[in-house]
Amino acid sequence: MNRIFATKAGSNVYRLRIPWRPLSNDAAPLLSSQNAGNPEKESEAKQYDIAIVGGGMVGLALACSLASRPLTRHLNVAIIDSNPALGRKHFIKKEDLPDPRVSTITPATISFFKDIGAWQFVEQHRHAYFDKMQVWDYTGLSYAKYNARDADKEVLGCVVENTVLLSSLLSRVQETDLPKKIYPSRLNSMSILPNSSSLEVDSTLSMTALFTHGRLAKLELEDGNSLYVKLVVGADGGKSRVRELAGFRTTGWNYSQNAIICTVEHDVENHCAWQRFLPSGPLALLPIGDKFSNIVWTMSPKESSEFKSITEDNFLKAVNRALDYGYGPHPTPSILGNSDLFSWLKGGISKSANDCFEIPPKVIKLASERMAFPLSLRHTNDYASKRVALIGDAAHTVHPLAGQGVNLGFGDASTLSSVISEGIAVGADIGEVSLLKKYEADRKPANVMMMAVLDGFQKAYSVDFGPLNILRAAAFHGAHHISPLKKSIISYASGEMRLPLFA
Repeated sequence: MNRIFATKAGSNVYRLRIPWRPLSNDAAPLLSSQNAGNPEKESEAKQYDIAIVGGGMVGLALACSLASRPLTRHLNVAIIDSNPALGRKHFIKKEDLPDPRVSTITPATISFFKDIGAWQFVEQHRHAYFDKMQVWDYTGLSYAKYNARDADKEVLGCVVENTVLLSSLLSRVQETDLPKKIYPSRLNSMSILPNSSSLEVDSTLSMTALFTHGRLAKLELEDGNSLYVKLVVGADGGKSRVRELAGFRTTGWNYSQNAIICTVEHDVENHCAWQRFLPSGPLALLPIGDKFSNIVWTMSPKESSEFKSITEDNFLKAVNRALDYGYGPHPTPSILGNSDLFSWLKGGISKSANDCFEIPPKVIKLASERMAFPLSLRHTNDYASKRVALIGDAAHTVHPLAGQGVNLGFGDASTLSSVISEGIAVGADIGEVSLLKKYEADRKPANVMMMAVLDGFQKAYSVDFGPLNILRAAAFHGAHHISPLKKSIISYASGEMRLPLFA
């Protein structure tokens, strides 16, 4: 059954106060492969409190967060994802080359990982803390340098390979007592019926009866399994099947840009995050440990096709050129710092105002394949409806300009688990739309603000126009020299959701 019946915003919602208890499902073994080869058992419908559709980083983070809270750790959870890696206990070997897909984890996300018990697993693998960052553009007019000490922090962030994050979260999920089961399949259909007008609903009714009364959602999987759940969480990425089936509308656009990502090697250790704005888009060089760095280079689709296919030697030359004298000169303090043009910006000089411009370490070797993917901005108009909530890229996708995408998703996971816990505390139905809208009200403004900031940066640095170049240089100059502004920018990028100019 593919059609979904759901109440519209503003329609009557019948509330029923029923003593809450987690569903029991035969101890819910972690790996559904135990039932492989047994069609009779596979075809049996199962009942869960929560189905997390998408076992990626954000979906597993939600499971870990639920497992870490006293009121949610006994919830019965189904995780639906066809990734075969989720069925293995360990899928990272120390001798493996770095994953070209990485995430820049903010201090706020690091604290979240520590709270849910996952950071200890991250630290067992390759990762790289960084305490300084240098940003400049191709005009050579100015630059900005950020140090963790400018905001009284130990680090600005930590770059971690996505496979390390996924493995760490999976390891944490596996060791918790959270009743869970992983279904290595895909979501085929989702059915949600309107609430019954009857106020008398027996909590001991069968799954089918509860579904008929609108108290459960029904999920049909491609492998033939049927699940009945109180809450469906879409954590299944930018092409979310849950979002599609639930009928959520999105707003956004494509940037007509691609990002090339890959891992490169230096002959020295890199401890700084570098980002240079070029005519075609930003180029980031991020440390990941063991003399490796990650490249995220934004350019036109035509250029990305060319740079993906050229020889390794030519690609390395292009990267080194783009991070050095290519496209324009190095910025020097004398261009703006000693002129009267921006003298009005020099109030409150920060301790790091005299930090000199540095040239990034040379790349000497390509350590992974080159991957290219299109860039876009998408935002779902609603994050929640009856028995459905979206988190991570299913709710919002952003430009990779500052590596904030996955951090927003982890923030979603943390907030949603908190709201679910609060609902359980007062005996609420965890799939009730009024409860789920509390999650939306918390996360939507923060996500929209970050998306607007990143989109503004992308648009401001995609135009080569003399007066605009001067304004951009002024922004760099102010961010480098004005201590309160610098501190606010660092705090905002670190996960403290405050507007830089009004903190």
